[in-house]
Amino acid sequence: MTFPARSFRPAPGLGNAHLQTVWGRLARSRNLVPMRRETLETPDGDELVLDHLDGPPQGPRVVLLHGLEGSSFSVYVQGMLALLSLRGARATVLNFRSCARDPRRTGRSLPNRRPRFYHSGETGDLGLVLTTLAGREPGARLGALGVSLGGNVLLKWLGENPGQQLVGAAATLSVPYDLEAGARHLERGLGALYVRMFLRTLRAKVRSLASRFPEAASAVDLPRALASRTFAEFDDAATAPLHGFAGATDYYDRSSSIRFLPRITAPALCLSAEDDPFLPARVLPRAREAASPSVHVVVTPRGGHAGFLAGERPWSVSSWGEETAVGWVLDRLGRPDRPGRFALPVSS
Repeated sequence: MTFPARSFRPAPGLGNAHLQTVWGRLARSRNLVPMRRETLETPDGDELVLDHLDGPPQGPRVVLLHGLEGSSFSVYVQGMLALLSLRGARATVLNFRSCARDPRRTGRSLPNRRPRFYHSGETGDLGLVLTTLAGREPGARLGALGVSLGGNVLLKWLGENPGQQLVGAAATLSVPYDLEAGARHLERGLGALYVRMFLRTLRAKVRSLASRFPEAASAVDLPRALASRTFAEFDDAATAPLHGFAGATDYYDRSSSIRFLPRITAPALCLSAEDDPFLPARVLPRAREAASPSVHVVVTPRGGHAGFLAGERPWSVSSWGEETAVGWVLDRLGRPDRPGRFALPVSS
């Protein structure tokens, strides 16, 4: 069974890009499904927090990757988990290092044990989770879903590993394919409000790292990081030196998924909106042109950033993007020998 190929129409009153971006964060639940938590040791002596959605043992398993400063409690992750549960699938959310550690939700604080956190190009942890899950369940059908930063990580990993046999199908929402273009775009207009929200927690994290690890304190420019007002300033002062990059430009160049799209061989659906406040629309034709034949870049005129909110009323909405992404992955995993059966959504 294929999911319907249809275009996206915003819910009444939610046509504005910023409303599409923020409305769901205000109106949707962050606790839709029960999850089972696991901490997974990493080769460098740290740990990853995984949240599992259990289900029928014969069902496929889908790995979910959240966006910047998100977690398994992000509304879009919960939305996709609920859809996966309805389809009889299991899921595992990879919470990036330093995320999903709020004691108000977990009952205890779990600070990371290494002087680093996460970034848009960190694919080693995803590789560890995928190989661990595949080792536990030989022959299981694995898919992957990534949103925003998590989508960039997923596409980069797929491009770095074109011969991989772990992920049978993937889908992404609102990927910032060109990180530098996205960072500069957010320096203008209302973008500064989004940046301010993210930097509030990112600055706290780098301050904590510097206080706990002498090597982190010597690597970062803490005063500049704490005074940063743009992603470029923060990434140049903190993200880049903590993770082995020469600076923000080097980090953006080496981590942008647009460089890896040509090498992806797994079937992937990438959904983006032209009015995404986090990325200039001019990047999207470049992503479509760079993509390999296995990657389907679908662009809608509206949808905001990871919004795609549809429905008859603004107070009762669902995400066309989440429904389409989940449908694509599960249909592809369910019938891998019949690729011609999988319909694509209309892109305009």
